Amino acid sequence: MKSDKIVEINEEKIKDHLGEFVRGTVEEMLNAMLDAEADVLCNAQRYERSPERQDTRAGHYERKLHTTAGEVKLKVPKLRKLPFESAIIERMSATVRSHSRRAGRMSSVTGISLPISF
Repeated sequence: MKSDKIVEINEEKIKDHLGEFVRGTVEEMLNAMLDAEADVLCNAQRYERSPERQDTRAGHYERKLHTTAGEVKLKVPKLRKLPFESAIIERMSATVRSHSRRAGRMSSVTGISLPISF
């Protein structure tokens, strides 16, 4: 049996690929922002020799962030002397907490729950 369709588009596969692309892009962007924030705290880029350098890196630890695009793995920099307190993570935590409270209120009214956590 011949099909009249020249090209068949599988919308579910397209959504999956697009979702993975968005998740990967969000992950790359957030990790780049964390690295840039560590550079500012250290007053030098990674591996850069500078008399103005305040601290050096001591690796990173992973932290997961659950988003609507999927789970994102953050590589949070560790510094040898200074504490790494990221404004990015604090803003995300506050946003997620705010959304979680709203989602909780909404789910009690509508019966629909949203999977957001940090």
